[in-house]
Amino acid sequence: MYVGRVIGNVVATRKEDCLVGTKLLVVRRQYIDGTLRGRINVAVDLVGAGVGETVLVVSGSAAGGSDEKFSGRIDAAIVGIVDSIEIIGE
Repeated sequence: MYVGRVIGNVVATRKEDCLVGTKLLVVRRQYIDGTLRGRINVAVDLVGAGVGETVLVVSGSAAGGSDEKFSGRIDAAIVGIVDSIEIIGE
């Protein structure tokens, strides 16, 4: 799981049947200092996130098992919208 920021949308005229009706968002990893670095991922939005929001992203088997209808067919899913982050003990 990682914290990322939604930086765009993906529009697909044809999708796998299990993805019909889902929103695909472009997400980039966000570090604690607020910078966006690393590779860009496309994630299935399970929580109604939008561009500019900070989100929690799961990937790999955790994403594929996030909803039975996906049955391992997705590699990244947005599972939460972050309101705030507090770091204790640094």
